[in-house]
Amino acid sequence: MPHEFESDLYPPDLEEFEAMAEAAFAALPEAFRSRCGGLLIRVADFAEDDVLEEMGIEDAFQLTGLYSGVDLTQKSVVDSGGLPDEVWLYRRPILDEWAERGDTGLYELVSHVLVHEIGHHFGLSDEEIDAILSRVH
Repeated sequence: MPHEFESDLYPPDLEEFEAMAEAAFAALPEAFRSRCGGLLIRVADFAEDDVLEEMGIEDAFQLTGLYSGVDLTQKSVVDSGGLPDEVWLYRRPILDEWAERGDTGLYELVSHVLVHEIGHHFGLSDEEIDAILSRVH
């Protein structure tokens, strides 16, 4: 399915990339989005150095997205005052993967990474998320 984002000849800047992520989130089924509550979707060129170090990742291009927070399976009704749950999408690694793959549209890849990280918000493992995504794509 074509998207307005795929018609440009140049990679999107951070603002355009954020608009793409917001459109991808808005396109998700309501039942899926409604479970996201106050989940924030953030976009940056790369993960911060301390995040990469904590995860043992030496090459910032290896991390396309990250869920930061307490997943829904671990949350309690008494949890409050903590940091907000966030999904981070890292523009440069996603663009790099998109260019290397050449078999998917950028919007679809952004959507895929977004859904993967939201899956962690739901408390799903990488394997469970991949199984769901393989049925969807």
